[in-house]
Amino acid sequence: MAALPVVNPALSVAVPAMQDWLGEWLGVLVTPWAVNLIILPGRGGRFCPIEVGGAQWWDFPSGRYEFLGHHEDGLGHYQSCSLLSPVFEFATQAQAEAFARAAFDALLAAPLPPPASVEGARLAGGSALAQPLSRRDFLLGGPFGGGR
Repeated sequence: MAALPVVNPALSVAVPAMQDWLGEWLGVLVTPWAVNLIILPGRGGRFCPIEVGGAQWWDFPSGRYEFLGHHEDGLGHYQSCSLLSPVFEFATQAQAEAFARAAFDALLAAPLPPPASVEGARLAGGSALAQPLSRRDFLLGGPFGGGR
């Protein structure tokens, strides 16, 4: 892969996070060409050894994700979910590994509840227009900062 134009020469192969998850091995893999979530078979019984190109959906606290099947001699079957490819955004290995750990943590974190108000949505960076709006609130200026 070293001669291919998708390689970031500042990066090397690393697994900055790996843990048992529901009996399977879940990790994040940094390479000079991609950052991927990976699942290796454990004793959980959920992992399906699917062929290259096949897919399995996995449910995590943050949502549902599709993992593609792979097979490597000496390793056996594993699955991956691409987070970023290519990886030219990173100037250093430390930056790539920090991104990988943050993505790994976010995968296992429950999503935040939606803001309870129009102002909460605006402060959270969301659209105030996506929040329910009563006729009274609309007439008083609603999401546009009007008066109460």
